[in-house]
Amino acid sequence: MKVLVVGSMAYDSVETWAGKADRALGGSATYFSLASSLFTPTEVVAVVGEDFRDSDLERLRAHDVGLTGVQQVAGETFRWGGRYSRYFETRETLFTELNVFSSFDPEVPAELRDAEVVFLANIHPRLQLSVLEQVTAPKFVALDTMNFWISGELNHLKAVLAKVDLLLLNDEEAFGLSGSGNMIQAAAAIRDMGPKAVVIKRGEHGAWLFTEDSAGLVPAVPLPEVIDPTGAGDTFAGGFIGYLARRGRFDTESMREAMVSGTLAASYCVEDFSVDRLETVTLADLQTRHATLQQVVGTLDANF
Repeated sequence: MKVLVVGSMAYDSVETWAGKADRALGGSATYFSLASSLFTPTEVVAVVGEDFRDSDLERLRAHDVGLTGVQQVAGETFRWGGRYSRYFETRETLFTELNVFSSFDPEVPAELRDAEVVFLANIHPRLQLSVLEQVTAPKFVALDTMNFWISGELNHLKAVLAKVDLLLLNDEEAFGLSGSGNMIQAAAAIRDMGPKAVVIKRGEHGAWLFTEDSAGLVPAVPLPEVIDPTGAGDTFAGGFIGYLARRGRFDTESMREAMVSGTLAASYCVEDFSVDRLETVTLADLQTRHATLQQVVGTLDANF
């Protein structure tokens, strides 16, 4: 199945304990599409400026990422700069320059409107609604959001939540959206807003999947070293959605498997700056790391 992602393509300047990366390829649609394209052809709808490097477009095309929906317009590409604390407890935003992204009005090309799987990355809920009005009959729609939209555009956000199958967000966002500080209660309250399933991401503590009939946790892969966590959440989403599209099923069992796929993809993303590590990953790499994760989880035996 073909996946369509609507989101940002950007240049990031990032500082961590390991060093700095300036004007490095980033953006939600970029991370997502590289992970999703491991499993299935993925099309991007985004906007970039005239400064966007041709070589970066080629990096995406090399991974079967379709760029028909990417508009290149006059002006500069969306830029973000951030600094992480030594152990990634905090992240300080140094600058945000929306540039051409400030007037982004996503237009889905006619040949992409029949996409069977759609991922609405973190953009204004009004724009997410606009995309859903353009696609014809997707079989599965997933959505990402953030606190800024939860606090400032709640009505628009609830309108789009009523039309999606899955919401992915972190624990802080889940608590803010639901008004509950308990994950089980928060997930139930969010599902009442429309999504059939909710994924609550907790960084190094793994991620939870909540559906109508179950709840399950997939732990993060233990890594000896993290270089840059930027884009890990979007990479998780790409691995998750790409896996579902390849499988062609969207039931609870398939989503549980997709949780593992997303977790494995994200574990590679954080091993280098930007998408440098992610774009070298293969399905064989995911299979190898899957075995490592299985060893960590093991079987919890007890005698009473």
